[in-house]
Amino acid sequence: MDAEVISAGILREVLEAGAVSLIEIRNQIGASTSHLLHESLRLRNIPSRVDVLDDDNAAALRKFCLTYYDIRALILDLALKLDMMRHLDYLPRYQQQILSLEVMKIYAPLAHAVGTKYLSLELEDLSFQYLFPYSYLYVDAWLRSHEGGGRSLIDIYKEELLQTLEADPLLASMVDDISVKGRYKSRFSTMKKILKDGRKAEDVNDVLGLRVILNPRPGDDSLEVGEKACYRTRQIIQSRWKEIPHRTKDYIAKPKANGYRSLHMAVDVSDNGRARPLMEIQIRTSQMDMLAVGGTASHSLYKGGFTDPEEAKRLKTIMLAAAELAALRLKDLPNSNHKGIEMDQRDRVFRLLDKNGDGRISIEELTEVMEELGAPGEDAREMMLLLDSNSDGSLSSDEFDKFQKQVEIVRNLEVRDDQFKKMLDEKLHPAEESGLIQVYSKEFGNRLAS
Repeated sequence: MDAEVISAGILREVLEAGAVSLIEIRNQIGASTSHLLHESLRLRNIPSRVDVLDDDNAAALRKFCLTYYDIRALILDLALKLDMMRHLDYLPRYQQQILSLEVMKIYAPLAHAVGTKYLSLELEDLSFQYLFPYSYLYVDAWLRSHEGGGRSLIDIYKEELLQTLEADPLLASMVDDISVKGRYKSRFSTMKKILKDGRKAEDVNDVLGLRVILNPRPGDDSLEVGEKACYRTRQIIQSRWKEIPHRTKDYIAKPKANGYRSLHMAVDVSDNGRARPLMEIQIRTSQMDMLAVGGTASHSLYKGGFTDPEEAKRLKTIMLAAAELAALRLKDLPNSNHKGIEMDQRDRVFRLLDKNGDGRISIEELTEVMEELGAPGEDAREMMLLLDSNSDGSLSSDEFDKFQKQVEIVRNLEVRDDQFKKMLDEKLHPAEESGLIQVYSKEFGNRLAS
């Protein structure tokens, strides 16, 4: 990211705290940074544009964001969302789940769309942890069970491969530096492979993953030398472990459409008669890695002005996205001739709480009801802070209706988590009996209880 985005990221919290204004930022830092901050502040309210965050609404919101907002402001907001998700423990469980649902439905796919894959993976996993805690712990315990003698298998293989590569004279003549990294395995994508794709636990082949990054020696032919170094690395790995031929992919000779270049291979690391999952290895130069990790989003930054030939297309899609979003919102409005039973029930509950019939639930009315239920008045004040979205000190029927919908969402999440937990239990425990997988039952139980 450029200096303007970094400046906006630093100033965002200062701006929200009221210590500085957008006008002051514009005058002292510059119009572009002020513009980015203004855009990022508008992005905060994106989820509130729809009442229910179902798949259709989430897809419309993502499309709206990608076409209407400066992509740099999107990336800034995604970074802020990641920071929020890393520090979500201080919030009530209800809010944790609602925010995590927004991140899973809107922001994680957005991060993938703008080319920040690793940001997307972490957002997915953090959301997964709060939305389906039991399922998350099952998958997490299984992935971490691939350990040997107190050290993770991936660390053992990483060190072994690095020593083997550094000992090769031909490779050493081509490169200045070799790094081997253990590849992060997404908990969420693992669960999808086990449950959605119907794979057996032992058939999830990318539990173990390494990435080799080569820095070719400088020179006019460094690009060519870098490619040769990648192929030499593959030969060395083939001499160390048994390669699985049908899993080999050469994206250096035939790059992907987005420019991605790398060698992919899978090897069998089973030893001493003990079966192991296949280990996937990616081989690339530092330049290839920069493109793969950073994506092509940097080439799509909004330049501003109508001299940009893509701007006309962008403006056209803005209106289409806005129209699509509006249509989805109108679809959810009740028919003017009658209300459904569900809406009648919600209205009835609201009227029971609104004792003076003024169309709003005051803190006094909420406190009275809570005390009748045996809860202290402090609970009523906390609930008011939680539900009063416009901070006017009372609850409107719309705010109360939104709350009831969100409660229903949370209940459904708990039911789904229980279903996923049972399915994972069936998938993972048989593998444990064969010795392939060790689930830390004691630690698992302790973590759920805490």
